[in-house]
Amino acid sequence: MIEPIRDQFRRPLRDLRISVTDRCNFRCTYCMPAEIFNERYQFLPRAQILTFEEITRLTRLIVRLGAVKLRITGGEPLVREELETLIAMLRPIDGVDDLTLTTNGFLLPQKAQSLREAGLNRITVSLDSLDDAVFRRLNGNRSSVEKVLQGITAARQAGLAPIKINCVVQRGVNDHTIVDLARWAKDEGYIIRFIEYMDVGTMNGWRLDDVVPAREIVERIHAVLPLEPIERNYRSEVALRYRYQDGAGEIGLIASVTMPFCGACSRLRLSPEGELFTCLFATQGTDLRAPLRAGASDEELETIIRGIWADRTDRYSEVRAAQTTPRDHKVEMYHIGG
Repeated sequence: MIEPIRDQFRRPLRDLRISVTDRCNFRCTYCMPAEIFNERYQFLPRAQILTFEEITRLTRLIVRLGAVKLRITGGEPLVREELETLIAMLRPIDGVDDLTLTTNGFLLPQKAQSLREAGLNRITVSLDSLDDAVFRRLNGNRSSVEKVLQGITAARQAGLAPIKINCVVQRGVNDHTIVDLARWAKDEGYIIRFIEYMDVGTMNGWRLDDVVPAREIVERIHAVLPLEPIERNYRSEVALRYRYQDGAGEIGLIASVTMPFCGACSRLRLSPEGELFTCLFATQGTDLRAPLRAGASDEELETIIRGIWADRTDRYSEVRAAQTTPRDHKVEMYHIGG
């Protein structure tokens, strides 16, 4: 691997998120609200989506430039047919330390074992509440809690570890269930991450009043299950970490609204159709599919990627509060992953 590239704030490239599809079998209100993403919504046609070979080629170049951690996202990545094939193609890339995937868990009973055999290291499952009525309200009534729990069990049985659980917290929607979710994760040995409700995209009706600050989440859990802070695993890790004082596990807080971590952000995002994004809140990406399919050499593609990161100045979460008017367009979360 050559010398890792750095952006305008001297942030190194470390993480690559690969969105393999813009489709999903859930309709979560904070990501793909059903009133917009209905049967008339036009998702990307197959011809516009990168092939596994194209994804692997671009990934190999981005790893050469410094990325060591790969995360497969969507949409819901498990709705992409034969995803195991892509995992098996990415696993041998020299320089990849960690290959993981974020999923809603619905298809894991059918997929977990084959993903593990293909080389997936670990998995993160989204689960916003153990209360079935609350969970159905959040996912557009597309799944029960029990179906996701079956998926988590399948992942554990397949040897995907550690298993992490993601919960997006919204005031007045599911915040009254977070302690029960934390207790369950603690008892089961899973690492749970509580995520502040973010203003990703433009379609989820985000309001600051709906955000439950990370500090408040910690206080609520600490009152029942005593916690103490611990250090991040590495500088650019996004989660604030706390462990239970009895030694039985930990939780994490993704506080991008109230305690932004832009200063250490090391993430690059590849969309299903081959656009490269340097921020979750970006307004536009850079097309790599066109030069890729026009016959660009690895050196030419690498030069484009290097330039994208070298010019990067993104720090949206840090400047959000100072903006007098909100951005009128941001890429949607379902398109490039969380």
